[in-house]
Amino acid sequence: MLCRKMRSTLLTAGMAAFFFGGPGLILESWALSLNEKKEIALEITQLFRSARAVISEYQQEINDSDIGDKNLPPEKVIEEAKQHYERDTGKEFRLADGASLKGVGQKAMLNAIDEVMSNAQPLINERGRGYKGFLPAVFARLVADRFNRLMKQKAFIKLTAPNKYIRNRSNQPDRWEASIIDNKFGKTRSSEEKPFVEETRHRGRSAFRLIIPEYYNKTCLPCHGGNRNERDITGARKEGGKLGELGGAISFVIYN
Repeated sequence: MLCRKMRSTLLTAGMAAFFFGGPGLILESWALSLNEKKEIALEITQLFRSARAVISEYQQEINDSDIGDKNLPPEKVIEEAKQHYERDTGKEFRLADGASLKGVGQKAMLNAIDEVMSNAQPLINERGRGYKGFLPAVFARLVADRFNRLMKQKAFIKLTAPNKYIRNRSNQPDRWEASIIDNKFGKTRSSEEKPFVEETRHRGRSAFRLIIPEYYNKTCLPCHGGNRNERDITGARKEGGKLGELGGAISFVIYN
């Protein structure tokens, strides 16, 4: 049996090898084709969106002041996110080889979701308090921040939107994102949300970039639709968005 100190040392070394590279770990993105990078980016962004959809579905329960334990632990959110993923993609969610960039990215996203939900338990389970501010966008921002730290500049994810709809300055589109949002994406949903990909630069580094448009659906409108002079549950002024209108985007980067 391993002593506690030795087990701790091995676990630490294992995590370091997982995220920073080690024997057999394939993190060299320059060796991947454009299509391979696109597939990785779409896989991780879909998992991200699926988890956000779960939080959106549970807003009523989260903000119910009469209920203490909301029965929304990390493992439940992850399991339901995988179910969303399977419904949206038509395929079962499978973890890729842990020695691949895809596998590392999947694991980092799952770990980020787990950590955010673990930290949020005291807030969402607080009895006697209604609105808690744990909105889908807040959840997504926290998950993105944790994912980016875990990936250690191997990959990067961000929520953004047309400049006129930006509430949080951290979501402000950079020049590349703004150009794609303004010039490449339809202002209203047509048939499918087609991503735009390009080998370019991000924060001074050579990078593969993907951005996916997001159009307002019914769950978005209570906060983002309606009259521009109205305020939503957060106290922020509504954008006046309409069903099917371009309201945001998810930006994903793989550094070369």
